[in-house]
Amino acid sequence: MTDPTTSPALTHSAYEISTDPGRLDRARIHHWLSTDAYWALGRPRDTQDRAIDGSLNFAAYHRETGEIAAYARVVTDHATFAWLCDVYVDRPARGTGLGTALVTAVRDHMEPYGLRRILLATDDAHGVYEKVGFESLRNPDKWMALGRH
Repeated sequence: MTDPTTSPALTHSAYEISTDPGRLDRARIHHWLSTDAYWALGRPRDTQDRAIDGSLNFAAYHRETGEIAAYARVVTDHATFAWLCDVYVDRPARGTGLGTALVTAVRDHMEPYGLRRILLATDDAHGVYEKVGFESLRNPDKWMALGRH
């Protein structure tokens, strides 16, 4: 199995998708999420940095400028379960298929692990996730959560 920190970069049109944590623009990711993502508004930088450090991170970089254009992270045990979260596409890159490419890269990267389930939550991007195979929970009444809602 490929080490997720050294896996080859994935590509899509004008963007390269990579799991290399050394390439992440942490300040920009924090800005995006804490100011423009409904699920993370006001998230402190130290919290975001800890989340990055404890996750498998995916980012899309513009091929010409090298600038980060999208981000997603996966919390996983690499054996049975993963949680896809903090999926964000910079506003100028929206509508280009980059979000779908990023989620496809996550799905394809996780495939060799044989996970039983990858979960996510979204208020408004169901169509993006459905394109790559995600579907609504069949029995949502079986699921429970502990924490702030």
